[in-house]
Amino acid sequence: MVKAKVTEKWVKRQVVKQLRELGAYYFFPVASGYMSSGVPDIVACHQSKFIGIECKANGNKPTPLQLKNLNDIKTSLGIALVIDENNLDKVTETLLDI
Repeated sequence: MVKAKVTEKWVKRQVVKQLRELGAYYFFPVASGYMSSGVPDIVACHQSKFIGIECKANGNKPTPLQLKNLNDIKTSLGIALVIDENNLDKVTETLLDI
């Protein structure tokens, strides 16, 4: 039996379900010519905490620029997460720990 590949879109939907259940504010930054590259896929706020979430699937990893932006969020005392199909529970666990 072959395991079906998971898409990044599916991972994003699973993350959004958790954010909604927790009552977090969130949005998807829209890439345009005026936006900086490497911005996380989902930007959220929960209990006054800024959260950047980069979603990946099938073993894909964040680019160096995405990692830089996530590190900048951490340096500013925000929460930066890389979520894939193997660690979806980390969203709820992290936000409940705030």
